[in-house]
Amino acid sequence: MHVIATAGHVDHGKSTLVRALTGMEPDRWEEERRRGLTLDLGFVWTSLPGAGRIAFVDVPGHERLVGNMLAGVGPVPAVLIAVAADQGWQPQSEEHLAVLDALRVRHGVLAVTRADLADPGPVRDDALTRIAETSLGKVEAVPVSAVTGEGLEELRAALARLTAALPEPDRAADVRLWADRSFTVRGRGTVVTGTLAAGTIRTGDHLALASGDRSVVRVRGVQSLKEDRDEVGAVARVAVNVHGAGAEALRRGDALLTPGRWLVTGLLDVRLHGDPAADLPRHLVLHAGSAAVPVTVRPLGADTARLTLERPLPLRVGDVALLRDPGRHRIPAGITVLDVRPPRLKRRGAGRARARELETSAGVPDGVPDGAAQVRRRGLVRGAELLAMGVRPPYEPVAGDWLADPGHWAGLRRALARAVEEHAARHPMDPGLPAEAARRALGLPERALVRALVDAAPRPPLEHRDGRVYGSAARPQLPPRVRKAVDTVRAELRTAPFRAPEAHRLAELGLDPNTVAAAAAAGELLRIGDGIVLLPGADGRAASLLARLEQPFTTSEARRALDTTRRVVIPLLEHLDARGLTVRLDNTRRRCERPSGRAADAPEG
Repeated sequence: MHVIATAGHVDHGKSTLVRALTGMEPDRWEEERRRGLTLDLGFVWTSLPGAGRIAFVDVPGHERLVGNMLAGVGPVPAVLIAVAADQGWQPQSEEHLAVLDALRVRHGVLAVTRADLADPGPVRDDALTRIAETSLGKVEAVPVSAVTGEGLEELRAALARLTAALPEPDRAADVRLWADRSFTVRGRGTVVTGTLAAGTIRTGDHLALASGDRSVVRVRGVQSLKEDRDEVGAVARVAVNVHGAGAEALRRGDALLTPGRWLVTGLLDVRLHGDPAADLPRHLVLHAGSAAVPVTVRPLGADTARLTLERPLPLRVGDVALLRDPGRHRIPAGITVLDVRPPRLKRRGAGRARARELETSAGVPDGVPDGAAQVRRRGLVRGAELLAMGVRPPYEPVAGDWLADPGHWAGLRRALARAVEEHAARHPMDPGLPAEAARRALGLPERALVRALVDAAPRPPLEHRDGRVYGSAARPQLPPRVRKAVDTVRAELRTAPFRAPEAHRLAELGLDPNTVAAAAAAGELLRIGDGIVLLPGADGRAASLLARLEQPFTTSEARRALDTTRRVVIPLLEHLDARGLTVRLDNTRRRCERPSGRAADAPEG
């Protein structure tokens, strides 16, 4: 299917033309038919050879109804412009063309209507000249009379050629269905209609509401051109029957979204296509999709501005919309969205600085967001957030779903190395910087990023061990006083390897829990429990001695074999269990898991 909107001045025959093309009545309301004036959006369709089904969104032409016109044309990729041969170019012809140009519509056909009442040539030439200066560029023009039928076949052929030139829609894209109508059907509930510009909607899908608390509703049924469908892919006119909390509140300008894939924002940085930023009124109306939202405009640069929306909308980087001044009935500018998560402007001169940043780093050439520029401005950003912003991740994640700007990432690693060395200099007996402290020092959102920084590059060397980050001082440096006390303990243990010094003896030597922990981390002592230390390798020698006992053995037998006390043997056996050197069978018996004779595990002599 293809969807085409009409455009043109009031009473230039848009509705009459689509009625002649389709055989259907686009004016839905009795008042419209009585007055011969389209007041709201109309929807009709037909099939054309070589084009398949074409749906028309017929829009009103009166200047007071431009808001309704914008709701219909916003999501539509192509347009049928009508200009009457007997009246020529008119004010609403101009405003509708300004709308199309602001929305960067690139595909259209000109129909010079009422060609039976006047020579269509001069009007056609004038209209083509005006249209050529807009985003539409060169278009086909067909003189036509809906009354006599003259030119209808030629117009159908031109429409077929138009649809053949339209770009293929992305049917796998995230859904954003702008609602242009919402009503209730008895026994069915809420039905929302709109033009599906991208993605696919299926019966049974869940869609999120862009407004309110962003509730999720279920799709109970889908129709396209009044036919029930299991699924409908873009581009298409769809009617979606939804059920769930908040469904009854859906109105024109709301949107149904793929859950979890869209950001809803009330603050935008945009590039302007039209009047200079400084000339814009402070208060305008933003038209995006079928939505019309009052905004406050803050100029940034010559062609950039910040918009504060009265209510948030689901927008992405690269989206095209327009600003309208309803009081003066004009379109001062079209916009391209540059950022949907812009930084706050708190300091004097921040606006000018932001304008320079947008000029150099937020480019959206040909509507394709610059992913590297977006990551560069943020430093760190989740890939899912980039996708929700409409930006394709330019790099592989550094950790989890986190992407990092290469320059920022290198700076973070240098900062981590400095923080680790500074911590080691202040705490020589505890040189490892806790990973959580490193995260806070660098302002990182997750501790996993600390580990990723450690693993990022070999220079300077960093090591992550036991929840801490080590630099050049990989082990504690014991001060002379502590070194002397530790040497005394080591000498005593060489005489009686499993007679761990009592707590009072450690206290006499000035070894508190912190210094004991530092000595163990330095590899000078083996800590097997609170306040119980042996020589490094003593656990291996104990396992060798116990392996010589008849298996299994009891705790008492182990205590005698090692010539130690119950205070030491119990935590020692638990330590051996944890290392896999022994296996506990019940409350009193164990057996060795390794054979005896492990000379490599012998303690230092």
